[in-house]
Amino acid sequence: MAEIPKSTRYWAVGTTQVHFLPTIAAEDGVPTRAEITAGTNLTREVADFDGWSTTSDKIDTPDMVSRFVSNIPGAISAEDSSITFYADRAGVDVRDILPRDTQGFVVWMDGGDVATQFMDIYPVTVASAPKIRSMDDNATMIRVDFNITSEPVENAEIPAAA
Repeated sequence: MAEIPKSTRYWAVGTTQVHFLPTIAAEDGVPTRAEITAGTNLTREVADFDGWSTTSDKIDTPDMVSRFVSNIPGAISAEDSSITFYADRAGVDVRDILPRDTQGFVVWMDGGDVATQFMDIYPVTVASAPKIRSMDDNATMIRVDFNITSEPVENAEIPAAA
């Protein structure tokens, strides 16, 4: 019997990278190394994130010969997704890069920016960028809320450096 290989486990902090790319030319939605380099590495200012996954609805397909209700894959959708960034007192922060209505691509490199490993590419529009103010012991932050505008490309190979 075949077994799944043992994974090399890791912690996302210090490994995962998050980039914003303004454009991707390829029809398949996979960026080139030049497009990744032309983008912005957001990783240093990420305080938290939410969403960034897809799910598929199920469509029940009952029939008259069985009490069992089978199903087939249905519509694919993405969770509501956001990234929370640290705010800068002088305003020199993510607000310059991702103001409301900005379109582009959020790229998640879970194993780091390492050629031949995998990345997920989400086509996005910035929906809002509210400030998160608090009297608690928290830094002031900005949560950027994204609309995912089309089906993400998942598990694309990261291109090598030129």
